[in-house]
Amino acid sequence: MGDRDDARHQRRGIRRTGERDEMNVLFIHQNFPGQFVHLAAHLAKEKRNKVVALTVHDNPPIKGVAVREYTMLRPSAPETHPMLRDQEASMLHAEACAAAALQLKREGFTPDVIVAHPGWGEALFLKDVFPHAKLVLYCEYYYAAEGQDVGFDPEVPPLTFAQRCRLRMKNSTNLLSMEIADAAISPTEWQKSTYPAWAQEKITVIHDGIDLEKLKFNPKARITLAANGSKPSFTFKPGDEVLSYVARNLEPVRGFQVFMRTLPEVLRRRPDAHAIVVGGDGVSYGHQAPGGVSWKEHLLAEVGDQLDMNRVHFVGKVPYQSYLDLLSISRVHAYWTTPFVLSWSFLEAALSGLPVMASDTAPVREFSDLLSINTAGFFEKDAFAEHLSEELRRPAKRACVIQAEALSLSNCLQHQLRLLRM
Repeated sequence: MGDRDDARHQRRGIRRTGERDEMNVLFIHQNFPGQFVHLAAHLAKEKRNKVVALTVHDNPPIKGVAVREYTMLRPSAPETHPMLRDQEASMLHAEACAAAALQLKREGFTPDVIVAHPGWGEALFLKDVFPHAKLVLYCEYYYAAEGQDVGFDPEVPPLTFAQRCRLRMKNSTNLLSMEIADAAISPTEWQKSTYPAWAQEKITVIHDGIDLEKLKFNPKARITLAANGSKPSFTFKPGDEVLSYVARNLEPVRGFQVFMRTLPEVLRRRPDAHAIVVGGDGVSYGHQAPGGVSWKEHLLAEVGDQLDMNRVHFVGKVPYQSYLDLLSISRVHAYWTTPFVLSWSFLEAALSGLPVMASDTAPVREFSDLLSINTAGFFEKDAFAEHLSEELRRPAKRACVIQAEALSLSNCLQHQLRLLRM
């Protein structure tokens, strides 16, 4: 590193230790660690670094990371203008996060780098607290009233004028945060492309990183489902005829409605097959199901009488190790997404060597050739049924973990660290 680079590091306060930098790093995420789980853990392993996180929720700790919880000074007010409710929530997060950052400053902690998710407004005032810190934002998604997830599903009523206006306003926190950011990261090219051109100039595409070591096939994997009422108990192992579906919550943004409408035909063709469905009953994205019920209840009311429910297993949200066991047990994995944020589960399933059938939508298309993914149109349930049935018919086989260097954890961490130190 030349004299000019040394001077740049000294101005930011990054201290030189032999051939490595030591840094004070502040992570900001209301649900920390979120997407920063690997980067925060990696930085914290180096004793020379001081790593602090500000968050709202009390999640399992990461060794070496000092986590400080903050709370909003008050809840959102019911009389707030409907189009500004998201903005008020963002201001409350920004205000509380800045207050917590000021307390850190009074205690003597000054970050060299701040890594923040801007989605909840937490990053808005951090430059006012730490003006010399480098602010790096995680650019997950920029909303649009057309051409992405909104308007994609013809079953969803079109947005009203007021809803379109509110969606436009929803991006204001993103825009204000990007205006003060020094740099930004998006995990995929498609997610970067959702941002305005001027914002894209600040964004570097670096995935969060996939721990390929954890995805190795486990021949001893077992999933036992206890008996429930008239439903018998089951223990599944590698080689069984199992179809898997995984989402944070079971909802249309992740194609749950198409999956459920496809399932009767798949199970009709494969009378010994079972489906294991992972996901909660809430709504992470999009709209609620009609009638105030969950999407699972809504779709079961539609197709439940066509299903042998002894072969359909809704297991809710599961621990990560149980999810990894499912990847070893499953014979084929189904993944749908509208044009929206790509799920880690899609990449992990594919990289594990498990055959995957996925929707032919832009986020998937970015990786389908690299990972040899079979795709069909999002609403083409007949094509999905055909392919899923064919994969279930075939003897269980598992490819080696795909060594996709661009997505490997070590490669992604290397690029993330380089961006932080620039």
